[in-house]
Amino acid sequence: MIALWLGHESVETTQTYLHAHLALKEAALAKLKPYERGKPARFQPNDRLLAFLEAF
Repeated sequence: MIALWLGHESVETTQTYLHAHLALKEAALAKLKPYERGKPARFQPNDRLLAFLEAF
């Protein structure tokens, strides 16, 4: 299931996520903004990211 969510080709490549330390997962989740129901959000890349992507 995790492989499907993340778009991985095989289950073996998701093992890192399955075995990550719980405190590391909690720290990553704590950095997220709370979900606001009914308020659609769209990712807006900054200029630095766009420049990086355009370099390829």
